[in-house]
Amino acid sequence: MFTSVDDVTARLAETGYLASPAVATTVFLAARLGKPLLVEGPAGVGKTELAKAVAQVAGARLVRLQCYEGVDESRALYEWNHAKQLLRITAGRGESWDEARTDIFSEEFLLPRPLLTAIRGDEPTVLLIDETDKADVEMEGLLLEVLSDFQVTVPELGTITATRRPFVVLTSNAGRELSEALRRRCLFLHIDFPAEELERRIVRLKVPDLGEALAESVVRLVGALRAMDLRKVPSVAETIDWARTLLALGAGTLDEQVVRASLGVILKHQDDVLKAAAKLDLDAL
Repeated sequence: MFTSVDDVTARLAETGYLASPAVATTVFLAARLGKPLLVEGPAGVGKTELAKAVAQVAGARLVRLQCYEGVDESRALYEWNHAKQLLRITAGRGESWDEARTDIFSEEFLLPRPLLTAIRGDEPTVLLIDETDKADVEMEGLLLEVLSDFQVTVPELGTITATRRPFVVLTSNAGRELSEALRRRCLFLHIDFPAEELERRIVRLKVPDLGEALAESVVRLVGALRAMDLRKVPSVAETIDWARTLLALGAGTLDEQVVRASLGVILKHQDDVLKAAAKLDLDAL
């Protein structure tokens, strides 16, 4: 997939993803070693976008499993098309159960979900298991077989083993601690908020019409907000949204009126807005 760490950096940059040396190195190793990549960090720092960028540069299909509380095997792995099975049984009323059972538990009636879809694919595939920490602990047991042996067991059909291993990215906002068994199967990457210089480059890349001076002011002010004790600090995605907002408003500088009027773009709780409005010293920025 990649020939070197520099190749990762250059090709991801072509998609608009500016990778730090640590990100590029870990992605290269995950691809070279065939290991799943567990990416952890605050919301909005580019964990999901990394998987999308890898899929784009590799010309691979992106298969996404969005995790949430209560996601189970039928949503993650596979389920049977019960309505179609019932119609088949009804249509074959003269058959014995053994004859009908052989038919209805076949590929025709199987509904593959993201994990099985990625395992069975014979084309380049990136499997994104997004927000893994939001799933129940029981879900991790299901993932272990997939991540250890890249295979899935369907009792009625047997074990399905990947003929072409997908590139697997698991993301986590660290809402709960993932098991050591799951971590052991993965390479680990922590993505934090980028350094000021890198975030400025990201803003300029995503909002090219924004002036250099204004982009620098935006990044500096967002950094000041992140240093405050807020319920939710601004993410990189919200920095970009704010830059686009300022461009739409025709703002040439970050004056107090513009900042106070647009704080709701980057802060999502009223107490955070009030705290920022009270503490921000624009002259110092």
